[in-house]
Amino acid sequence: MLLEIHPDHPQARLISRVVACLQDGGIIAYPTDTTYGIGCSIFNKKGIERIYLMKQREHRKPFSFICPNLSEVARFARVSNMAHKILKRYLPGPYTFVLEATREVPDLLLTRQKTVGIRIPDNRICLDIVQMLGSPIVTTSANLSGEEPTASPSFIDDIFGKQLDIIVDGGELTREVSSVISLVGDTPEIIRVGMGDVSWCS
Repeated sequence: MLLEIHPDHPQARLISRVVACLQDGGIIAYPTDTTYGIGCSIFNKKGIERIYLMKQREHRKPFSFICPNLSEVARFARVSNMAHKILKRYLPGPYTFVLEATREVPDLLLTRQKTVGIRIPDNRICLDIVQMLGSPIVTTSANLSGEEPTASPSFIDDIFGKQLDIIVDGGELTREVSSVISLVGDTPEIIRVGMGDVSWCS
């Protein structure tokens, strides 16, 4: 079901509807500051498994998740002084930062190295959703594994249809993905170049 929400002034009643869906174990597609994402609550194990099946994605590739603010990031990841300065400067923004995970992170979202990818996108809709939900949501691009991300809510509907409980229509977006940067070591390490300036890592 397509649900149109204003990208600059998200209607609270519609955000509430999306949050209720997530609380009931639902899976949604939603806009970010890069491309559209697919997600559910990070504590919804069945939902995460459904997303793996839906995307035809290997379980050895854990999903990242979206937090509403830096305080919430610190709940799920160990943030060094160096990492905190970088997060504060570049978030919200089109980056996924890899950090050492805390025990709060569900096993399904952990890499073998016990790290996790965390985003705070510069997008009012998805940040309003996680803020009202009170917990992070999974983030993975809205496409089948190995295929190009889509910028169109209607195309997401064509691909996944009733496998998604709600498709939040926040308008047409880019097909680009976030830059992925590891902050696990003493210096930042670029893992994937996407949107966002990464020249500061070198």
